[in-house]
Amino acid sequence: MRCAVIGGGAWGTALADLLAANEHDVVLWSLEPDVASSINRCHENQRFLNGLPLSSSLRATNDQAEAIGGAQLVVYAVPSQHLRRVAASGAPFVGADAVLAVATKGIERGTLALMTSVIEAELSGRSVVGVSGPSFAAEVVARHPTAIVAASRDMGAALAVQSSLSNGSFRVYTHDDVIGVELGGALKNVMAVATGIVEGVGLGYNSRAAIITRGLHEMTRLGVALGANAATFAGLAGVGDLVLTCTGALSRNRAIGVEVGKGASLEAALAGKETVAEGVATTASAFELAERLDVDMPIVQMVYRILFEGHAAANAVPELMARELRSEQDL
Repeated sequence: MRCAVIGGGAWGTALADLLAANEHDVVLWSLEPDVASSINRCHENQRFLNGLPLSSSLRATNDQAEAIGGAQLVVYAVPSQHLRRVAASGAPFVGADAVLAVATKGIERGTLALMTSVIEAELSGRSVVGVSGPSFAAEVVARHPTAIVAASRDMGAALAVQSSLSNGSFRVYTHDDVIGVELGGALKNVMAVATGIVEGVGLGYNSRAAIITRGLHEMTRLGVALGANAATFAGLAGVGDLVLTCTGALSRNRAIGVEVGKGASLEAALAGKETVAEGVATTASAFELAERLDVDMPIVQMVYRILFEGHAAANAVPELMARELRSEQDL
């Protein structure tokens, strides 16, 4: 299959390498000239995945027309707040029958749209698949066994993505709950920031476990309010991705939270970072979405106050613990 991957960061590169290893004809589009150059020159993304060899057949370019032209599968893996602009600029080159897979995780600021909705708006009339699940890019490139989900209202498109990506080290499950799968992938980044803050202020595993578990309840509440199936959040795109991102040493969102928890401002925590921590922007979007739908999300609200309103991180957990006592199960 002729495939295009749009986004030369760690995750886009990992997916492009995976497709190339599966013997597809793959061209990766990167905004950064040095990324395309290093992939073509030495088969390595020296900026975002330094030291990890990539498939020798993988090609890269800074020209979307070159990457997308003739592609039967187009995979989007650019930061959430840039996805609409990048997709719109490449839209004239996307074939009418192309399957579009969205590996970006987030909620668009302003519109509060999920990423598949952004692609559907900019590239109408094509089948769109949301791709999410517990997957650090470096481990995917290193061929560590990984399992994710491909969700779509068009099961034929979901099956096509499943078939194109799956191999002995990468297993893709299909799903029809696009909202649940996407929302799980977006909101787990907010909870990872929260667990990082807990760690940064010096608290331990009990506190982390409480944040992860109650965070899953918040994610599920918002998902159900948007029409998702609650059971989806018990799967790979929900609890699977949540546990990985909240506990893994490779989690950018958790690392940002740790710095903020130790007293750094958001600006200082983000300064000099090469990669994007999606949880920061998603916190603002999730906070606004919860307010709009009148969904109780105390952890999201607290992370928002810490990141954007200067609330003291050291006060966060005691304030959450002082909330009114209630049943664990939502009525």
